[in-house]
Amino acid sequence: MLLREFFIDQIDEKQVWARTGKKVVRKYRCSSGRRKGRVVSKIAQCFAPLDIKQSVRLKQTKKKLGSKMARKSRKTKRTNPASRRLKQLNRS
Repeated sequence: MLLREFFIDQIDEKQVWARTGKKVVRKYRCSSGRRKGRVVSKIAQCFAPLDIKQSVRLKQTKKKLGSKMARKSRKTKRTNPASRRLKQLNRS
């Protein structure tokens, strides 16, 4: 436990605002590890092993519904009040 706390103290992950459903919450942007640049809810997720099955499933779904997913997310980011609030909060 002590080693883990030391390791987490040494990591320099930036906190950002992100959405969880309709709520706006604090999350972390990974600055290193396999998920560099990705926003995650726990710092430990930056260094967790990748789930191959999950990534293959997402690739298949994107092939099937890629443009539809993109349109839906664009609309959500434009209209959802929480998403609109995020743009303002994360602006530096």
